[in-house]
Amino acid sequence: MSRYVGSKWTKTVAIRKQPFLAPYVPETSRMTKLSLRTQLLKYRMVYVKPEFGMHGNGVMRVEKVEQGYRYQLGNSVKTYKEFDSLYKGITAAKKRGRYLVQKGIHLLKHNGRRFDLRVMAQLTPSKRWITTGIIGRVAAKHKIVTNYHSGGQILTAEKLLQPHTGKVQPKLELLSKLGVVAGQAMGRSFPGVRMIGLDVALDQTLNPWVLEVNTSPDPHIFRKHPNPQIYRSIMKLIRTNRRS
Repeated sequence: MSRYVGSKWTKTVAIRKQPFLAPYVPETSRMTKLSLRTQLLKYRMVYVKPEFGMHGNGVMRVEKVEQGYRYQLGNSVKTYKEFDSLYKGITAAKKRGRYLVQKGIHLLKHNGRRFDLRVMAQLTPSKRWITTGIIGRVAAKHKIVTNYHSGGQILTAEKLLQPHTGKVQPKLELLSKLGVVAGQAMGRSFPGVRMIGLDVALDQTLNPWVLEVNTSPDPHIFRKHPNPQIYRSIMKLIRTNRRS
């Protein structure tokens, strides 16, 4: 079995140590009143998320807007005139436990809905990391998270990228490399990790950003890939790693 690592903070620290990956990781810090204020002033839009959590639960999009500040959690949007009131509102809405604040990436859209990409990387029996699949996740209407479990839609990366660039292949090659290098970095920091799912956002300039690393990614979203061989290969490696 692949080792599970729950803390988004320790995983972010692990991949930021890797020089190749560091430029692709958005600024992330533990959330305090100061770190939230600082990042909002710097980026105007940030994401606040639980350090431990799955399926996009509890993720908030926080923005500095003309009339003050606002945040969105699920379908609920709240606006505040003052930062202190915003912080109070966020503190009241969040669940127990620590939260992180991360530079907000303005995601590319498909039919008006935000999307990101899931990059699956796995350790082979010969102890080599390879990227075994890349697939796109489109957010449900009015949702800020793209998770399939939150009503998102699964489409191929090619279909999502094609309208934005004529050069899809170099982008896929870079994503594939990010998967491999992130797998190596996670394996070094957390021996026993044999599979990761990278959540990668593409901004308006098509620059990729690694939003999160999952150590127990759902392989079954790849069932929806038109090439059945991808899902079969992923599952074969999962079974092999379970036995070893």
